[in-house]
Amino acid sequence: MSFGDRWFTSPNLDQAYQKLVNEEDARVCRDIANEACRVVPGNFFLHIITQFLTKLGDAVANPKTILAWMLSALGAPGIFTAFLVPIRESGSLIPQLLIGSFVRRFPVRKWTFVLGCLLQCLAVAGMAVVAVSLSGTAAGLALILALTVFSLARGLCSVASKDVLGKTVPKTRRGRVSGWSETLAGLITVGIGIGLLLGPTEPDSMAPYLLLLASAAGLWLLAAGSYALIREYKGATEGGGNALAEALKRLRLLLEDRPFRHFVIARSLLLCSALSAPFFIMLAHEQTDGTLLVLGLFVIADGLASLFSAPFWGQFADRSSRRVMILAGAAAGLTGLTLVTIVTLVPGLAGSQWLYPLFFFALAIAHSGVRLGRKTYIVDLGGGNKRTDYVSVSNTVIGVVLLMTGSVGALTTVVPVSGVILILAAMGLAGAWASARLPEVT
Repeated sequence: MSFGDRWFTSPNLDQAYQKLVNEEDARVCRDIANEACRVVPGNFFLHIITQFLTKLGDAVANPKTILAWMLSALGAPGIFTAFLVPIRESGSLIPQLLIGSFVRRFPVRKWTFVLGCLLQCLAVAGMAVVAVSLSGTAAGLALILALTVFSLARGLCSVASKDVLGKTVPKTRRGRVSGWSETLAGLITVGIGIGLLLGPTEPDSMAPYLLLLASAAGLWLLAAGSYALIREYKGATEGGGNALAEALKRLRLLLEDRPFRHFVIARSLLLCSALSAPFFIMLAHEQTDGTLLVLGLFVIADGLASLFSAPFWGQFADRSSRRVMILAGAAAGLTGLTLVTIVTLVPGLAGSQWLYPLFFFALAIAHSGVRLGRKTYIVDLGGGNKRTDYVSVSNTVIGVVLLMTGSVGALTTVVPVSGVILILAAMGLAGAWASARLPEVT
């Protein structure tokens, strides 16, 4: 018997699955094929392992914190730092209509995810080379190029992962996959933040960045291996024709499918939870003199947020992903509003190095809820190839919206950073209201 057979037939694995799922009848399968139901426990844990590895890799090579600090240490112009988050997010989202058509050609789609992981491994390894070989404008250009490759590869993984998850894990269990993987990744991320606090303090030392990025490349390589072990059965391949023609055809979903259109609007407004993060850090730089200390505190705050909130959001999303989006969106908006109020009305606290990581922690909790809520919602909203259509269309539209709303950073030339945070906070509250208008799908 091969390792794969032993893994999927292990009684201990089945018991562990039933404990994590914590339902009266964990063997009941909803919204997946009968043949896939027999191997759910093994697939469930392989999804968790893979998502843990990729989420930890994302934390280690985070453009909002690690990459931004690295570019500053390399003396790259600030314009490159400003483009880190928009390129990382929109580069993976905008091409997804075309990627969706590509993925649909294959009855087994896990290999698309594996390819994406391998490309991300190579891109992050390239970033590590940048850390020790370039500086100034050359470093900025090279890092942006590597990040673009990384982002496009991420798009392959995004479309494939949701489709494979929908084919291999039943309804009411999918949110917990992300919940548990984010918890584990958050725990390790806290350790990384502590390491940054205790590590070398020389601002020009590239050793921490080289170690972090080389480790992240290894994580994506391991993720490719674990995902390859998933037992995915063949699915439909309709709609895998001419990529551009099929993409334009599926854009009609925005006009014809009312629940889906409202979801896209709500998700667009909830982008505030991602867009606000770098402005929290910019505000911290304006008000404090912290550098590596602040970086370590922000990384710890991000890790703790995933550690404590992901299991809650995961189980909550399996009960009502719509209500998760409402609560998390409102929390993101209120966090930004409260931070600006304190900084404006209580100047004595404005210089505290602990104030900003604390609110970053609250924002990260809200962002975790937004991500888990909208991911679970769209997987439950669609079925079969319709799920792939929903993911690819919504991600492409969101990528365009992200570039447009990401340009809000240009407002910092005419308004203070706190003003930009208030604008994004208003988006979050509007996103919570829009989410409340969505139908229940869980």
